Amino acid sequence: MSERTATRADAPGLRAYVDGATAVLAEAGVPSPRHDALALAAYALGLPRVELVLPPPLPDGFAAEFADLVERRRAREPLQHIVGYTVFRYVTLRVEPGVFVPRPETETVAQLAIDEAAALAARGARPLVVDLCTGTGAIAISVDVEVPASRVVAVDLSDEAVGLANANAGAVAGLDLRVVQGDVRDPALLAELDGTVDVVVSNPPYIPPDAVPLDPEVRDHDPDVALYGGGADGLDVPRAVIAAAARLLVPGGLLVMEHAEVQDAAARAAASATGAFADVRTVADLTGRPRTLVARRVARAVVGDSPA
Repeated sequence: MSERTATRADAPGLRAYVDGATAVLAEAGVPSPRHDALALAAYALGLPRVELVLPPPLPDGFAAEFADLVERRRAREPLQHIVGYTVFRYVTLRVEPGVFVPRPETETVAQLAIDEAAALAARGARPLVVDLCTGTGAIAISVDVEVPASRVVAVDLSDEAVGLANANAGAVAGLDLRVVQGDVRDPALLAELDGTVDVVVSNPPYIPPDAVPLDPEVRDHDPDVALYGGGADGLDVPRAVIAAAARLLVPGGLLVMEHAEVQDAAARAAASATGAFADVRTVADLTGRPRTLVARRVARAVVGDSPA
């Protein structure tokens, strides 16, 4: 037996590497150390996933590459940035530094928009959906994929987000999705669509200035423009989303907007204060926290000679 063969035979197997990485990541406070260790091993091997029951052979250089990946995750670099992608509902999205990484709890927000669009499509309509503050395009693409009859417009202020949303949309065949660069606080944003949109959905920045996120993955890696909503309560941008929805939605159209769990009452009050919405309510996320504003656009009232 050659010295090289003997060395390879005595080398640790994949399970040992994953077990060691899990311990390192757990000690560093990574929330899902086993999951992340397996994901990093799969990435190092160029595989979509790995099974430790029947582990694949390890190529030369695996140990060094895997150690480097684990060290990056130990330092709390987001897993999605390391592997370059994330899965949101039924789509795989490219992820890049400088653009907010979509979270699993936002899938609830997408579901509400999808349900509304699907109900309209079932009646023969081609629902028009606008996703404000789209980031990677996660919600917009999910709506378009799951409700093929829908027409979707995704909007973001960030150059990086617009480029990434376009790239993610372009990677999925058959989408009827348009990405627009714009500021949700601009009262002329998508003015050509005023009164024609069936669903406005948004996961805007909403963190108050004094509520710095505890997770290093968020605090140190997500861009501030995608986190902090402006104003003392963090609701400047969410209020702009509500105002835009009041202008864009058809009578009976639906607004769906994510917010922080401590902002549920303030978000409902902001929607009610416009006089444009009825059935204003809060929906819980996957963990049971009050995280989503849902409101229905009322029929336009006439005040004097001007529509309200």
